[in-house]
Amino acid sequence: MQIHKTDSKVLVIQRRVGKSYILRQIASQLISIGIPAKNIFYINKEFIEFDFLTTYTELEETVNAYKASLKPKGKFYLFIDEIQMIKGWEHFVNSHSQDFSEPCEIFITGSNSEMLSGELATLLAGRYVKFEIFPFSYVEYLGITKKQKSRRSYAEYMETGALPELFVLPNEETRRNYISALKDTILLRDIIWHYTIKDAKLLEDVFIYLVNNASNLISITNILNYFGSKKRKTSYDTLSNYISYLEQSFLIHKVERFNIKGKEVLSGIYKYYMSDLCFKNYLYPEFDHGVGYKLENLLFLELKRKGYMVYVGTFRGKEIDFIARRGDEMIYIQCCYMLTEKG
Repeated sequence: MQIHKTDSKVLVIQRRVGKSYILRQIASQLISIGIPAKNIFYINKEFIEFDFLTTYTELEETVNAYKASLKPKGKFYLFIDEIQMIKGWEHFVNSHSQDFSEPCEIFITGSNSEMLSGELATLLAGRYVKFEIFPFSYVEYLGITKKQKSRRSYAEYMETGALPELFVLPNEETRRNYISALKDTILLRDIIWHYTIKDAKLLEDVFIYLVNNASNLISITNILNYFGSKKRKTSYDTLSNYISYLEQSFLIHKVERFNIKGKEVLSGIYKYYMSDLCFKNYLYPEFDHGVGYKLENLLFLELKRKGYMVYVGTFRGKEIDFIARRGDEMIYIQCCYMLTEKG
């Protein structure tokens, strides 16, 4: 008999989008179909109880202690939330993904896209399945708010945010404080500490610039000139690195241009979209460029939810808002809030 090892399941996206809740849902579903609770081990690195877990060897010792204590029979399920906070965690996952004698299925989450690049991608090639989690879609928004599908409810969806916890907070001020604290947490814990950022204020200002220029074509030279006009000293490489860190934390998404005629990806000028409109709506509403760019941002996120690779199209000097590719399927989309007829 040939035994097939189950792939590790990897959930990645920005903090507070609901990864932990999804893990708990999966665990609950396993119990509902008859999996014994002692066969499910859940570790959340944001819980104080797991502060002692700092390295992959300590993780291995903890899992062994769990098995020795509870003695799960048959297959056991290991859930590790925010695994990137454990140094060398990829060695643990790689080891267990290749252990065909151990009936184990692993689910992990992380808040940094870098966790699936480089060494891990090489180690786990073909042995993990990645799921990218996004804030609530419009349909999910209708479900949680009990509103009806309409132009008005979509406008309300566009003018708020889609992070799950926003819908349990009592008022606008509390939601604004929550979004501000979330932004600070991501910048501080996921970027400044992780990459030893020297100019934290510049990092935040770069984020603000990208938020307020979402859906516009931007080059790093544009940003460098902007800060130069404000008498802010920085460099091309520094800005490039800071933008990359913001991408890796999932606060923003970069979209490349695609030359339809030449069938090639163009570098140097990109569009950036926010992971969620809450940052614009609650933190920087004074920079208002109308609803068109918000609509474009929401459309980009919806395409990503549906599994498309997304590009900005160029053809004979004209722009196509989105070229979306999924397998052999390719679609071209022009996004606008209101159609007008000229002539």
